[in-house]
Amino acid sequence: MKTKFKFANSIEINRLGYGAMQLTGAGVLGDPSDRPSAVELLRTAVAEGINFIDTADSYGPHTNEVLISDALSPLKEKHLTIATKGGLERPGPGQWSPNGRPEYIQNAIDGSLKRLRVDAIDLWQLHRVDSRYPIEDTLAPVAAAVKAGKIKHVGLSEVDVSLIERAQKVVPIASVQNHYNLENREWESVLEYTRSRGMAFIPWFPLASGPDELANPVHNIAKAHRASPAQIAIAWLIRHSDNIVIIAGTKSIQHLRENIAAAGIELTDEEYRVLCKIGGK
Repeated sequence: MKTKFKFANSIEINRLGYGAMQLTGAGVLGDPSDRPSAVELLRTAVAEGINFIDTADSYGPHTNEVLISDALSPLKEKHLTIATKGGLERPGPGQWSPNGRPEYIQNAIDGSLKRLRVDAIDLWQLHRVDSRYPIEDTLAPVAAAVKAGKIKHVGLSEVDVSLIERAQKVVPIASVQNHYNLENREWESVLEYTRSRGMAFIPWFPLASGPDELANPVHNIAKAHRASPAQIAIAWLIRHSDNIVIIAGTKSIQHLRENIAAAGIELTDEEYRVLCKIGGK
């Protein structure tokens, strides 16, 4: 079982990363209520071996990128890979509005560069496709930023295979971030497509609706491994496809360490088959 993934044969990361969206205020707006604890969590994640952090300019908006920069800039020598996203506006708490206007995307890229305090973004992802604009137009400034050395790799989020193929004609696509977990396999075809082409598949909402909502077989398997259902959900994702990169988020250092430990759980073939049936595969 592979424990690492390499983006386009260049940047290599551990397959258990960290998604930073929870390190915001209510409604994913503003800073977390306890910013020093959020900084401590991010630094603990790196100390425990996580080297892939996922954020977005819409988390806060903007405050999450600044938080990550403040917390992790002193640790840049740790070879961290920071992924961010652009293409969503925030009208209010819990509200998300796609904006694929090329000028907006250009400003989003430049803003993320400043907030993250980097010369080049390791992985920039289009957060959502805006149906008002052809994806080719939306990605034109992204391709220009890649050519200018401002972006190393490009990803997409919530896309089907046809959109990936259209995007590929504009700029190379290194990753896809779609809603996917043990219970929800809607994007299995996209997972298979990305796997066959060496792209990362980054599930968002990777732990489904939470440990207590998962089916009974998960609890039984968790008991056998002296693990939590959430850890089993992570172990299944890691085994399911070697191009899956997990960005489970948490505000708790204890849960962070449990998530990291889940990467070491080895499911039996029978356990894996039982878990696959939950999502109907």
